[in-house]
Amino acid sequence: MASAQAGKYEQLYGAFQWRLPTLYNMAHDVCDRHAEAKPDAPALIHERTDGQVQVFTFKNIQRYANQLANVLTAEGLQRGDRIMVLLGQDPATAITHVAAWKAGMMTVPTSCLFGADALEYRFNDSGARAVVTDVANFAKVLEIRDKCPNLRTVLLIDGQAPGAIGFWESLERASDRFETLALPVDTPAFISYTSGTTGLPKGTVHGHRILLGHRPGFEFMFDFLPQPGDLMWTPADWAWLAGLFSVLMPTWAAGVPVLTYRARSFNPEEALQMMSKHSVRTTLLTPTMLKLIRQVPDLDRFDVNLRSVVSGSESVGKDLLEWASGALKVQVNEGFGQTECNMCLGNSWQVLEPRIGSLGKPVPGMIAGIVDDAGNLLPTGTTGNLAFKAPHPLMLLEYWKNPKATAEKFAGDWMLTGDLGRMDDEGYYWFGGRGDDVITSAGYRIGPGEIEDALLRHPAVVMAAAIGVPDAQRTEIIKAFIVLADGHEPSLELADEIRNSVRERLARHEYPREIAFVKSMPMTSTGKILRRELREMEKQRIAEQTAG
Repeated sequence: MASAQAGKYEQLYGAFQWRLPTLYNMAHDVCDRHAEAKPDAPALIHERTDGQVQVFTFKNIQRYANQLANVLTAEGLQRGDRIMVLLGQDPATAITHVAAWKAGMMTVPTSCLFGADALEYRFNDSGARAVVTDVANFAKVLEIRDKCPNLRTVLLIDGQAPGAIGFWESLERASDRFETLALPVDTPAFISYTSGTTGLPKGTVHGHRILLGHRPGFEFMFDFLPQPGDLMWTPADWAWLAGLFSVLMPTWAAGVPVLTYRARSFNPEEALQMMSKHSVRTTLLTPTMLKLIRQVPDLDRFDVNLRSVVSGSESVGKDLLEWASGALKVQVNEGFGQTECNMCLGNSWQVLEPRIGSLGKPVPGMIAGIVDDAGNLLPTGTTGNLAFKAPHPLMLLEYWKNPKATAEKFAGDWMLTGDLGRMDDEGYYWFGGRGDDVITSAGYRIGPGEIEDALLRHPAVVMAAAIGVPDAQRTEIIKAFIVLADGHEPSLELADEIRNSVRERLARHEYPREIAFVKSMPMTSTGKILRRELREMEKQRIAEQTAG
């Protein structure tokens, strides 16, 4: 990628060309080459739970990864075998990924929030032969171990237990010499499971090429990282693709250090303290995180000095963007991506004239389009399937053991995201909602994003989600679920006030005819509101009313 001084978006986009190597290993790119060129440079700054800070250089990471690669090999694992990484943000998480990739093995990043049943499914679907985890999660592994015949090796990073091997103790006994394998660039590197919007979660297989595919969008959205003094952090879990490949690995590829710290749940004041204490300059914050930070009083108490902020996963919204530019003194670059193809649309305020609330434009090297279900391009301004032109190094290789789903992901040369969108006359893309979240009312197809953005503009609303509920006359009507800010109580009067505020901002068919006040929203571990769960709750409520 060129620097910010190279010119405007059109020049950057037009000048970009892909030059993929034949042989490539991510472990060399994120670790080995820095360990050789600048062995004392910090790679990880680890804030431990006791408040102590531990610094790992790139040379440290290389040595530990080499040792772990030797341990895994001695345990009988071979090239292509899968290793589950059941950990949060921790140095051992990063080391395990690098070690496995060095040896041509595949990792399975997995959230610690999953219960035993979800883990059992992922173990058996992936066929993982080993898992790296901690004592807190080992109980779940023990519960299902007899049901997971492929699982042979358990490595514990923080203790000893029967049936497990000490992670750090094993590394101490292993050789620190290991030759990183040179692999075809599309060799499978990891399996990342989708959140399962329909049916069981699908294992998205990505190759080593994915890191190369991330670089243009990563540099573009993070305002041309690396810059002097850059230090990266995100509260997002590294088990999530955005945490692992929108933050950790491309930051390391750029030779920039990463802060690692993650509490069990997101605490906005704690996040501000971390960014202040460690002089974090670049970060990824989901819209939910930004909304919670907005509720913190007296932000000036924290010495936060951010250079670049990226947000995504849900529509950020005009008000939130404007608040961030004033309160955090930084322009948030909103981006779009998904497990199957991450960091593919985005904004970069330095080189792209902003359109507040848009997803931006395709990052250099990416071709986007709005297509119908057959893969035919639709006219400008038309709502349709948001899609990206294949092949591309960002894209999944396949869904693990699921050729049918893989085939359904593509329409001709286009990879279908499953999201709706439209492109305007200037080439900016606008999110229209998940394909399965679309509300059909009185002949209109309505995405929930715009409604939720309007709801959030009301000062009493902290979080909002819109779904369609059955209606005999209109097919569906819009129902909004709302979490209120402190100091506000549910009432019919407040519901009318919020409803009318949306009616004033949007078309008459887009306001919520029903409003439910709730204490919290069902959400994924990455901060996405699970509208499908709200729909199921509503179906159950209607069924109970009918039966009664």
